[in-house]
Amino acid sequence: MISTAIRVARVGSAAELAAAALMMLGFPALMLAALVPSVPAFAAAAAVTYLADHYLHHKSSYLINRLSKVRAGLSIRFLIRQLLLVLLLARLSLADDLIFYGAVAGFIAFYGLQAPHGALVTLIRNRRRMPVATRNVDLASRIRIPDAPPCPLLHRSAEKMLHLDLAAVTGVIVSAGMESAEAGFIGIGVTLFLGCLYVLALVPYVRGSKIPPNAEKVLAAVDDWLGEYRPETALYFSGSKDSAYQVNMWLETMEQLDSKPLIILRERAVLERMAPTTVPVVCVPGGVHLMNMDLSTVRVTLYAANVGKNIHMLRVPTMKHVFIGHGDSDKLASVNPFSKVYDEVWTAGRAGRDRYAIADVGVRDEDIVEVGRPQLAPIETWQGVPEGPRGGAADGRCPTVLYAPTWEGWDDNPGNTSILLAGENIVRTLITADPPVRVLYKPHPFTGTRSAAARAAHQRITALVEKAAAEARGPVDVAAQDAARAELARIEARIAELSGTGAEKRDEAEATRDGVVDVAKHEEIARLRAEWNDAYWRSFPAHEHRVITGAEPRLYDCFNVSDAMVSDISSVVSDFIASGKPYAVTDSAELGEEEFKRQNTAVRAAVVLSNRAAELGGLLAAVRDPAADPLAADRKELKRYLLGPDEPTSIDQFNTAVANLAVKAQTRNLGQESRIAATEAELTG
Repeated sequence: MISTAIRVARVGSAAELAAAALMMLGFPALMLAALVPSVPAFAAAAAVTYLADHYLHHKSSYLINRLSKVRAGLSIRFLIRQLLLVLLLARLSLADDLIFYGAVAGFIAFYGLQAPHGALVTLIRNRRRMPVATRNVDLASRIRIPDAPPCPLLHRSAEKMLHLDLAAVTGVIVSAGMESAEAGFIGIGVTLFLGCLYVLALVPYVRGSKIPPNAEKVLAAVDDWLGEYRPETALYFSGSKDSAYQVNMWLETMEQLDSKPLIILRERAVLERMAPTTVPVVCVPGGVHLMNMDLSTVRVTLYAANVGKNIHMLRVPTMKHVFIGHGDSDKLASVNPFSKVYDEVWTAGRAGRDRYAIADVGVRDEDIVEVGRPQLAPIETWQGVPEGPRGGAADGRCPTVLYAPTWEGWDDNPGNTSILLAGENIVRTLITADPPVRVLYKPHPFTGTRSAAARAAHQRITALVEKAAAEARGPVDVAAQDAARAELARIEARIAELSGTGAEKRDEAEATRDGVVDVAKHEEIARLRAEWNDAYWRSFPAHEHRVITGAEPRLYDCFNVSDAMVSDISSVVSDFIASGKPYAVTDSAELGEEEFKRQNTAVRAAVVLSNRAAELGGLLAAVRDPAADPLAADRKELKRYLLGPDEPTSIDQFNTAVANLAVKAQTRNLGQESRIAATEAELTG
């Protein structure tokens, strides 16, 4: 029942739900206490509403945001509390007392301070919003960008200002209980004094020396930097905050380009969620600003998504435009007809080329280039499990099977996920396998967010894995595991130290000024993350079943320690194919093996599972004995078809494609210059 209430109220925990309930009940209790009248009851109810309101704000509760939509926003809640306090005074027959008039006048004056406070906060934020926000771009040597105001002044400023009424409310309540106006006037005075002080503290930050240069100067500084840096290859991206992963997946590839890279973003929300990178980043929200920016040295622009704002770059004829996408799958997005506006479309392997041919959406075959998928470089290829006792590895390690189902999706299509119909059967079969195997369960982060049934199934699967882990018996090297845990703690502390730049407290202008990544720190963090991953797998027995949630260890790290995988139709399967390891895919919609493979290219070399998971024996046999693996040749062929050849490496193929297209762009530009020169010669001759 509590979990249902949490889901309906869209709060994060039982404590948050309790705070919301207390706040909602607190205001009727305030009214009742004012009408009775009862000063102690009013004081208690007021304290509850203050504390509950503050807790919900501290937790950034969804409920707080929704209250403003039903005319119960932050200011209204404080005003109601103050009006009920005035009602309490009236019910106590103090309507003709000085404290009554003092309270009314004090609260009116306090609300009079809200307008200049809100105006100043808004003005400061607007003036410090940059027309172009950057990372890894040296603007500090070109223009003066002052420090941001102290964080306490602007962070949750409206809430802080309104809470200054606490002194006045407390003083008036004390006066009502003691029938003495002194405490009330002291409290009102303290509230008004602090309110004026807050407003005055903001005033200096709207003056010239405290605000960044205007848009014209900032854009001129960016153009000056572009002229000095001379970028050659740009990654252009526009999208919602939730689509930031689509640009993040290309960051490492951009860092490995042979040409000078530049990332161009269109939304501030994406910039805020972009992973750290050493590549220069320019976020240009305004289309006019982008079109006036000097990008004359860029020869190739890469596009990770088909969105309307792409037109602002596609209009530039001096560069060649390439759609690289954000994944390679059989989804309709992979053959979007919009793709024909680009000069070239780059796919991972032959499969992408064939998709466009079959879809017949206007993308010409000669405009498609196969470049592999550079993001898959961290995935290690399979060498097989060395034979050991009882079918395990020679080093005593159990073969490891990763179960990585996708989430339930936005509808109830039974083919979305295996968790609902097959998940428990899959896990139960794996944990009872003989000879034994180790199970890693890594669900999709969204699992259970929409469907209560999926959430319940996930919880049952988690319980199965954890129970099996507790009952499992095998060799345990306690000293080695303690050492690994100590190493984990050391690495995490060092990563926190290197990452703790306080960037989350800076505003956009200051982040632009100081947002240059320390390359040495960036490389050290990457090295430490690799060390963390190694220590993590050593921190528990090699035979122990494990539920893995959260960002670390990453999915590809799980790929590398696994000998096989069970999953659903998703990009996870396409990526796992890069390892060459055996894998199984669940036909939860029960299409039948032939139809299932016909509809999904990535399943052609998979063991197809029914919801009973009875076919898992074939997968386990292939893991234990490569000679008993009838799909090995099919996987190798499918890998090449989907992802291209292993040699040359994907990043080499990618760089070659960039270089070839840059030559085409330069050839076009030189030809255009020659034609213009010839035309001018004819006109003057």
